Amino acid sequence: MNPLFTSLMRTLVPYAVGLVLAVATRLGLDLDDAAATQYVTAGLAAAYYLLFRGLEWLAERMAWRPLQLAAGLLLGWARPPAYDKTRPVPVQLRMVLDRDHLDRELAAAYRALGRGPGGADGGGQ
Repeated sequence: MNPLFTSLMRTLVPYAVGLVLAVATRLGLDLDDAAATQYVTAGLAAAYYLLFRGLEWLAERMAWRPLQLAAGLLLGWARPPAYDKTRPVPVQLRMVLDRDHLDRELAAAYRALGRGPGGADGGGQ
């Protein structure tokens, strides 16, 4: 499964649960201010996410697969997203400070190109 989709599901499901919990709280409490409801929603969603993400992390460290699976499902996806690790491209840098070595390398490059160092005809210096 695409890691981006997995990551989005694991973010959106806790917010949806937070919204449901906020509505349930709203029904029991007399909150007439819409901004207060939004703050409660955001707080509950954050608490929900932190709780179950923490449980999932702890279960992973303890190798307790059932708890890890349950916490992951309550976050919207059974497993945390697996991101591809980029590998750095090895870069080779070679400096030649020896004039004789440089002349040999240039002569080899000219031979490979089929021409001499003085021009296209292979002429000298």
